Amino acid sequence: MWRHIASNAVTFLIVALFLLGGAIIWGQGQYRNAGPLETAICLKVDRGSNMSKVSDTLDAQGAVSSPAVFRIGADYEDKTGDLKAGSFLVPEGASMEEIVSIITRGGASSCGTEVVFRIGVTRATVQVRQLDPSTNRFVVEASFNPEEEDAPAQYTAVRNEADTRYRIALAEGVTSWQVVEELRSVDILEGSVEVPAEGLLAPDSYEVRIGESRADLIGRMLDAQQERIAQVWAQRRDDVPLKTPEDMLTLASIIEKETGVAEERRQVASVFTNRLNQGIRLQTDPTVIYGVTRGEGVLGRGLRQSELRRETPWNTYVIDGLPPTPIANPGLASLQAAVDPDETPFIFFVADGTGGHAFAVTLAEHNANVAKWRQIESERANN
Repeated sequence: MWRHIASNAVTFLIVALFLLGGAIIWGQGQYRNAGPLETAICLKVDRGSNMSKVSDTLDAQGAVSSPAVFRIGADYEDKTGDLKAGSFLVPEGASMEEIVSIITRGGASSCGTEVVFRIGVTRATVQVRQLDPSTNRFVVEASFNPEEEDAPAQYTAVRNEADTRYRIALAEGVTSWQVVEELRSVDILEGSVEVPAEGLLAPDSYEVRIGESRADLIGRMLDAQQERIAQVWAQRRDDVPLKTPEDMLTLASIIEKETGVAEERRQVASVFTNRLNQGIRLQTDPTVIYGVTRGEGVLGRGLRQSELRRETPWNTYVIDGLPPTPIANPGLASLQAAVDPDETPFIFFVADGTGGHAFAVTLAEHNANVAKWRQIESERANN
């Protein structure tokens, strides 16, 4: 009997440790991943406040997914006692880790006006946003493309105001060339900068000051991506077919370019993982496009058959395995998907008309999905 009890106790301990390990990994992901905030807010921290009150405020404003994880993360980083009083700009999508950094490093402002230079995959925009006191959220007063339009009066009016804050926001999937080209046109920055290697800039939101060096800003982006790469690589599954962090970065960039649907990333990653494991070519169009453009701008049209057959180092229709470099700058979620894909039998996927994809195991299933997609394309073209 005692042997049976001891065996059950050991089993219970193993299960408990497994669940604890899973909870810790989940908590780290919640703390470090992009948060639920869809619109920037101005977070006011009163004198004498504490992390518990702040976490409740953030939860009420929809900025954190778990107040408890926020408090535990701040305590684990030994930053609970560093809480500063003031008003802090919390950008959309800010992770709990980023929010803790914002409210403990100081440098608070009135949060009255902010200018956001958005560097997107297809275009860049400048937004002038003002705080709405009734909701404590920012509303867009003006938005323009600096390459196509003159700056509106709302921008020139706040351009040199002392309390105006500025941010550079990089979208996931932008190329290094795109980032540098757009930074060269940001009129509050100074100095020259070279285009860094593909994939090494962290898509994120960066607060900047008038007169800041472009090279220094690029350096911050490089440092942030290196930190993410190191963290995610250390958490990789043992069975993923990736030999180096560079492999992970390259696969993550392909995942990033193949889907903008967050829930699909690990499924898409599973297709590429299965293909790598089975020695099947990846055959993904974004790599072909990169071979044509080298990341310098948007192709702006469909691929030609001659381009699908053209031998370039990135064309995964003609090369085996991964291309030699990333094809864009992937975000944290795509890095995580590359090293922890879903376990599926899928080998194929194609657009399904909803913004997502239809996945398949066999070529016959895939061909049927392709036929459905072609029908959707035809109907859209005729409308």
